Amino acid sequence: MRSRPAPVTARLRPASVAVMVAVVLACLFNPATSAAGDAAEPAARADASDTAPSGWTWPLPSFRLDRPFVAPPHAYGPGHRGIDLHAVGAQDVRAPAAGVVAFSGQVAGRGILTIDHGDGLVTTLEPVVSELAPGTAVEAAMPVGTIGFGGHAASGALHFGVRLHGEYINPMLMLGDVPRAVLLPCC
Repeated sequence: MRSRPAPVTARLRPASVAVMVAVVLACLFNPATSAAGDAAEPAARADASDTAPSGWTWPLPSFRLDRPFVAPPHAYGPGHRGIDLHAVGAQDVRAPAAGVVAFSGQVAGRGILTIDHGDGLVTTLEPVVSELAPGTAVEAAMPVGTIGFGGHAASGALHFGVRLHGEYINPMLMLGDVPRAVLLPCC
């Protein structure tokens, strides 16, 4: 006589536990906020009026975090090497910190703007339509372009990546006082 396996509810697989832990951590450390809830839009929103103590600021005046940073397991592994911000209202893109435009142009059919902030910090914003030329000095929160089309981000979204000495880091680390997460009503 064969023994029956234990019910699924009585055993947890390591992968299931890992997924549950990841969901709980994502909920606890969700960086997006909402100044005013909007029942029609269940995702969290943020108002980028605050500047971080380090002088860094959000690259969009008002946005919803569409996709967080996901560190790759190794240099060539899968991940999401930045954050995707969906513009709420204005499509104006601002410099996240003072620096010098290192690159402004098309790559694989989408507009890319790269700013060198010194000390090994470089940001990449895409897709962006910008008139700035390489070598142009920019200040934090200075308008540098508008959201364009193309790339992996959804239409109306901006991908914001930060590298430190060539390695991608979570842009949220540079923004200092990350606003508290607020759950919005659904349904």
